[in-house]
Amino acid sequence: MSPKRVDKSARRQEILEAAVRVFARRGFAAGRIEDVAAEAGIAKGSVYLYFDSREEILQAAFEALAAGSREIVGRARTPGTPPLDRLAALIRDVIASVTVSPEPARLLLDLYGSGAREEGLPLHMAEIYREYRTVIAALLAEAAAEGSARPGVGAAEAAVIVGAIEGCLLQWIIDPALPITELTGPIVTVCLGGVR
Repeated sequence: MSPKRVDKSARRQEILEAAVRVFARRGFAAGRIEDVAAEAGIAKGSVYLYFDSREEILQAAFEALAAGSREIVGRARTPGTPPLDRLAALIRDVIASVTVSPEPARLLLDLYGSGAREEGLPLHMAEIYREYRTVIAALLAEAAAEGSARPGVGAAEAAVIVGAIEGCLLQWIIDPALPITELTGPIVTVCLGGVR
């Protein structure tokens, strides 16, 4: 009988997902490699075949989160539909991405709350927020140029829109009873109404 072949990429992804669940549930500081291994259903040593440390797992989780954000931003940048329609889609996409998989957001909340800004931890959320603000400001400028948004909307309004999205998501992460999917429409309505 030949040895069982393991799809290394799939196994790495399984470990990463298990780690995010553990860190979201227990907190990054309390989550141990043993916990990650148990969650993934593998031996502790197997985790080290794919990741050298908890920090490396956290970095991989952050990179996956950033990749998802870049995908959403990329769709918003793609012309073909009116800019405010693309902005509405961006808002819906961000909320949907977090509600489908809330663990990364819970992990980030844990890291923010614990003040984890240690060397090596990937709290580069400023880059993601900056990218969202930039694309939203560009959509607003495009909408203003075509007359579907008032003149002068831009960076300040973009920051407020990001704040509205993040604020509602934060409330939902802290209080899961909040019907976040039901708030998507009102978030879009309020954000777009504020720039017209």
